[in-house]
Amino acid sequence: IWVKRGINLVVGGGDPYVVITMGDQSVETRIVTNDVHPIWDEVLTIYVLDPSRPVSLTVHDRNKLSNMDNKMGNAVIDIKPLVEASWVHQNDLPNGTTITRILPSSSNCLSKESFIVLKNGRVMQDMCLKLENAECGQVELQL
Repeated sequence: IWVKRGINLVVGGGDPYVVITMGDQSVETRIVTNDVHPIWDEVLTIYVLDPSRPVSLTVHDRNKLSNMDNKMGNAVIDIKPLVEASWVHQNDLPNGTTITRILPSSSNCLSKESFIVLKNGRVMQDMCLKLENAECGQVELQL
């Protein structure tokens, strides 16, 4: 998962980082200090053993004064469409082909439509997730 950047995170949350979990796996980005529009530009790896299990993304704010970091928002990543698209016979498709288009809905955290495409022999999905349990904020990433 390429965690690109955060957009318009909650003001007052100045040292954000992202934690991605799936089952008992957990990976996190570095902390970007004093920024509500952080650019992480980091690739985090998790192993998908069961694509029906949710992948959770949580943005935290490092709290230097205590050992408890503040939660800035969260989102759930649905990886089933990407996994299903990867089963398509890729040899028959030209580079740059859009395999699937996913619209934002109440059942996903997408803030705008997302496309699953074939690029250089790899199935990829760019997405912008709207953070839940937050006043505002989005996270851009690529699967």
